[in-house]
Formats: sequence, C-alpha cells, structure tokens
Amino acid sequence: MSTLDPLIEGYLTYLFEVGRKAPRTVVDVRCTLKRTAAAFVTRRPGVPLWRLTLEDYLRWFEFEREHARSAASLAKDASHLRGLLEYAWRSGRSERNVLDGLNLHQSVKLRAPNFLTLEQAERLVRACPRRTTAERRDRLIILLLYGCGLRTAELCALDVADIARERQELTVRQAKGDRPRVLPIPDGVYCELLAYLLEHRRRGALFRTAHRGRRIRSADVCDTVRAAVARAGLEAPVTARTLRHTFATHLMDRGVDLAVIASLMGHRSPQETGVYLHALPLRAEAAVRTLKLGDPR
Repeated sequence: MSTLDPLIEGYLTYLFEVGRKAPRTVVDVRCTLKRTAAAFVTRRPGVPLWRLTLEDYLRWFEFEREHARSAASLAKDASHLRGLLEYAWRSGRSERNVLDGLNLHQSVKLRAPNFLTLEQAERLVRACPRRTTAERRDRLIILLLYGCGLRTAELCALDVADIARERQELTVRQAKGDRPRVLPIPDGVYCELLAYLLEHRRRGALFRTAHRGRRIRSADVCDTVRAAVARAGLEAPVTARTLRHTFATHLMDRGVDLAVIASLMGHRSPQETGVYLHALPLRAEAAVRTLKLGDPR
C-alpha cells in the first residue's frame, strides 16, 4: 500500500486509533483521498488537499459528475474530504475547512433497500428443513439473519459464549465500527437455537462447516442463503443483506420506534435507518389525520 502525505497518514491513523473506525472504513477513506490527491497533481500542482479552495472542489465534483460518478459516491467523497480538512484545520495546517457545511447528500435520492414481504419471509423459513445436523445449522443461519438483523460478518464471528441463555440474548462483539451490541432473540428462533446448542455442546465458533469443522465464512453464508432461496422459489435477488433489510422493514411496519431499530441494527443514529421509511410511505399522512384540531362542533 503506497504512503500518502504525512498529514493524511496521520489523519488515517487518527480515524483508526482515536475515531475507532472499522479497518474497511479507513481503507475506503484512504482510497478517496489517494484518488483525489492524484487528480489535483495536474490541476493544482504542489497544492495539498487542505490548501485547495472551495471553487477547486466544486469544479472537481462537477467533473466527476459529468464522468458518470453517482450522486451517492460524490456525497461519500465529500464526507471523506471534509473530515480530512477538519483535521488539517484543527491541526493548524489550514485557515479553514472550505468544505464545512457543504452537504451533497441533499441531492441524493435514497433508494429503498431490497426486502422480502412477510409471506416471502415465511416461505423462505419453511423451505429450510431440519432433518440433518447440517440442515438445522443452515436453518438457524437463516433465522438469525432475518430474526436478529445480523450482518454476515457478525453472524460468522458469533461464538457459543455470545449466547446468554438465561436472558434470551446474544452479544454481537465484532460489529461494524467496533460498536458491540446486545440483541434479544425472538422466541421461535431461541427455541431452535437452544436445541442446536444442546446438540453440539462445544465452545468457540457457533457455526462451523460440516467439512473440517472450521468457522463459517461469508461465502458459506452466501451459499446457504442462495440454496434456501432456490428451494423457496423466490425470484427476486435475495442475499443475506436482504434478510437484514427485511428485519428492519418488518419492525418499521409494526410501528417500532426508529431509534430502537437503529440500536438493533447497530447504526450510529436513527438517520442511518431512515432508508427504511419506505415501509409505510403513508404513515406521516395517517399520523397527521389523528390530530384533533379546529372546532370540534
């Protein structure tokens, strides 16, 4: 991996060690800063990113937009650059953060995530048999993805010790952004999980492969979901992430508070969870109609 300017390297180290950003997030920021710095080598030779003007950045964003870079990608780039400029300003390397207050997210239209209807989710679960040990493992994988909204990496990292049997909870320790959380386990899932634990009686990884008994990986989860989807006869593309989106969408559909869903999903704030507002597009209008305003006569 090539080394960038010392100030940028210092910022990336700060993100990881102080900001406690996930390694993948730091790599993503590094890619943005490296690509942008390389672009300005010819545009503004000798001028570091934190010395560029707002006009420089606006022309850069417009150039990227004209060359088919999506609005969402531009918004992410702006966020990454804004963080660096804030760091440079607070470090005394620049007079101001020229991107402070610039929010390209306003032009980004959120797309509703792919999710299953309740009937489709039930079909998927029914398509998971439990005759053999491997089938019971795969069925439980589907149940935890849908019933607890786990990310694939979080599921793979689960250990037997992460299950609190007396409290009917599981602890997600290796969560995105290093933000562990505790999740309640739905009754139906909990019953099958207890049976699974009694059958295996071991320490370490909760889920292991049938061959060699190693901890499952993301590819194993993808294969499990793909096979279940095929058995259920679902046509739309369905992945492990689809089941996570389905978890949040169905909670939203049942009127669960957005802040609660954000906590269960492991989001930093309810704003990240706002994409699931597609679940009940008429909820705002319905809520307004319940207000008792005006003359009651």
